[in-house]
Amino acid sequence: MGCCISDLRDKEIINVCDGTRLGFVEDIEVDVVCGKVITIIASGECRSLFGKNTEVVIPWECIECIGEETILVRVPEPPISRGGKLEKKKIRFF
Repeated sequence: MGCCISDLRDKEIINVCDGTRLGFVEDIEVDVVCGKVITIIASGECRSLFGKNTEVVIPWECIECIGEETILVRVPEPPISRGGKLEKKKIRFF
């Protein structure tokens, strides 16, 4: 079963490990050679002094379930972040 990229847009991402709300789907990364989605990128909560949102990068393999309004992911540790104060806590899952 497949889905369109537009179907993923604006769905809230929730980590099933601890119930954390990671943000909403903002973008995806695609391997153009093999045509597969590599990661989904969420707009994380505003965590910096200047109001800049962080981007949370979640590997496709961590997705447990895609529902009508939410995407459930299993991320045992804090996900990779781009920007904001979480930048120092990068953890790679792949």
